[in-house]
Amino acid sequence: MAKLFFRYGAMNSGKSTALMQVAYNYEERGMRVLIIKPAVDTKGDDYVVSRLGVSRKVDICVTPGLDVFEAIQKNIAVSGSLACVLVDESQFLEREQVDQLMRVTVYLDVPVITYGLRTDFNMNGFEGSIRLLEIAHNVEEMKTICSCGRKALFNGRKVGGRFVFEGEQVAIDMQNDVEYQSLCASCYFKEREKYFEEKAKN
Repeated sequence: MAKLFFRYGAMNSGKSTALMQVAYNYEERGMRVLIIKPAVDTKGDDYVVSRLGVSRKVDICVTPGLDVFEAIQKNIAVSGSLACVLVDESQFLEREQVDQLMRVTVYLDVPVITYGLRTDFNMNGFEGSIRLLEIAHNVEEMKTICSCGRKALFNGRKVGGRFVFEGEQVAIDMQNDVEYQSLCASCYFKEREKYFEEKAKN
């Protein structure tokens, strides 16, 4: 039976690059893949964009409330069988949409590989990631390192070049002067403490 995979990692762990490599591997063998991502991820518009400069057009942009199972089923009816569904930025999916991806593996017998963050810049889980951790057949960590050389676990948000630890959960990388940096636990808490100490002084 086909499986639902969740491959998670901190920022800069190569998730989007890995997705495009998997797509290439399937297509090199004459197999068709479907690439989807949540529309809330406006970086690259309707493209998956890697930090290495590689990009790939998305087949389906998932809007809030969209029935992902139905959308994939319609795509198969129009364009033919699928070897795999690949999902970028899966943390932004709704809980029900993750359940619908599970239904794709069960009822359509198509494997689904999702890539995304586990937690936000405040160490809180995203709706899509939480559900994927709960129900995915297979959960894999994609590793990267902090600037200090330790394994990175968390995502630090910078605004105007300074780390911040308050704000909305969703702020897209490289927009409105927002950027992210992957941090180990030690560096994350060091920056967090510094932020709130400076805020208390002001």
